[in-house]
Amino acid sequence: MSQTISVASRGSVRATFVAAYSAVTLAQITNALPGALSGTFAVEFHTSGAGLTWIAGMFLMGIVVFELSWGLLGDMFGRRKLLYVGAAVNIIGSVMAAMAPSTGVMIVAQAIGGIGAGILFPISLSMIAAITPDHRARAKVIATWAGFLSLGAVISPMLAGFTAQFFTVPGGGPGAPNAFSGWRAAYLIAAAVAVVVLLIAVRAKDSAAAEGRKVDMPGQLTLAVGLIAVLYATVTAVDAGFGSAQVIASYIAGGVLLFAFVVIESRTAEPLIHLSLFKNSSYSITGIVAVTGMFAFLAICFSTSVAVSGLALAETWKVGVLFVFIQGPAFAFIPVVGWLIHHVAPRWVLTAGFAFMAVSGFWLSTFTLGTPETFGGTPWTAFIPPLLVLGIGFALTVGSVTAVAINTVPAQQIGMASATTNLLRDLGFALGPVIGSAIAFAIGATVFAGPLAGILGAAGLPADAVAGLAHVPPLGFLSGWDGVVAQFSGQAAAGGAPAQAVDGMVKALTVAKPHIQGVAGTSLGQGFQTVYLSAGIAATLSAVLTLFISARSSAPTADTVAETTEASTEAAVID
Repeated sequence: MSQTISVASRGSVRATFVAAYSAVTLAQITNALPGALSGTFAVEFHTSGAGLTWIAGMFLMGIVVFELSWGLLGDMFGRRKLLYVGAAVNIIGSVMAAMAPSTGVMIVAQAIGGIGAGILFPISLSMIAAITPDHRARAKVIATWAGFLSLGAVISPMLAGFTAQFFTVPGGGPGAPNAFSGWRAAYLIAAAVAVVVLLIAVRAKDSAAAEGRKVDMPGQLTLAVGLIAVLYATVTAVDAGFGSAQVIASYIAGGVLLFAFVVIESRTAEPLIHLSLFKNSSYSITGIVAVTGMFAFLAICFSTSVAVSGLALAETWKVGVLFVFIQGPAFAFIPVVGWLIHHVAPRWVLTAGFAFMAVSGFWLSTFTLGTPETFGGTPWTAFIPPLLVLGIGFALTVGSVTAVAINTVPAQQIGMASATTNLLRDLGFALGPVIGSAIAFAIGATVFAGPLAGILGAAGLPADAVAGLAHVPPLGFLSGWDGVVAQFSGQAAAGGAPAQAVDGMVKALTVAKPHIQGVAGTSLGQGFQTVYLSAGIAATLSAVLTLFISARSSAPTADTVAETTEASTEAAVID
């Protein structure tokens, strides 16, 4: 608040607003696309559990690891320049995603896209805040910015479903891969929007606030590499197991780096995060629920995409419709939530929101998952009521978590409290698919092992062949059957098995394929039921913890209403 902001005389105010609003819409569209398409990616790329988790997690990690630095760099070198960079990076990531031939390329594309979105979110907001110095006018402008952000969250699943439905060109025969998968057009459209943002931004006003600012490079590097190491360990554990030496080593490296980050932040004059904030017990509780609550939200979103599209084989447009029910309330309830935050103690709004999320998680955990609807599985429409409850809960929590946070700290710490809470919230978002997939695929593999051995034995495969196939996770049999069979037959031949014996085992596997895939689907379904249950527990814990936030510190005052509106609306970077 005390920073001196310089705004260039050249440029158009209208162009600045249009560029900022279109940039945040673009960033949120690309932010939400992976969540709506997770199940589609599993089928398209025949990916492993770890690969699917990387795709879902890397975009969010691209946002999280640098988000405290982008706003600072914009302050130092000019926000319009950073907007150019963000849009350009978004173009690269979107085009790469549209053309991705494999899981590996898609992971890189998501990392690049996440960095681009991570730039656009804070820079677009600071550009319009800089040209609106009056607090009340700024609160209205930022509320409009949040509306466009929420609009992007609604557009994204609709765009994914529409393009998948109408732009897909089927392959030449039954079972052949698509000549063109329509979801790729969604990323091409995003790239085109990014080009438009670049063109509009040329006429926008530039602004900066560089006085006394510098980048905390040691803190930034240790935070980024430490978080990535922990993410790598958790994702690798999806396939390799938590006892793997690689996983253990990565967790140790990540822990050491994050400890170094804490030491650096406690000693530097210009830290990324003021650790003194956490001496305030109410703020510490708010930080915890920002992580656990948003973990619950994204874990449910990720599980729904995989369960409905990847396991139940529903069309992508149906998943898109479900995500509209998740994201729509955040857009529709903006005026309601704003009124509640300023007229009711925000902690009660937060408690109610997490309670809604908990109901959604527990409700979804009762669904039978892993079987297509045509074979008696849960109809996709049954997901609508619990996901609408989830969307209402999210609408109540995404802004109020920051409103509570900034009302627990002195006025001079509002900016840092808001930024730190946003980081913790986004970390929770990133952990949702990562931890959720680790739970689902680990439980799925455990449940699948016994029945698989029985099926393979009954099919007449020798014991060594059964032992070799027992290590293939259930998702491998569902999304990569041809690859599993090819690898199995190649290893059998290399081990000296006669060609006739190899052919016989392949035929036995082919005959057993429907049974194997059916059990694989239901096994993973049990895994995702557990994720829903875990999300419900996490949301319940978050709701309970909010009861221990000081009632006095969470009650809004007349003097902080404008600041609360600004900071809580900044928190609306949703997925």
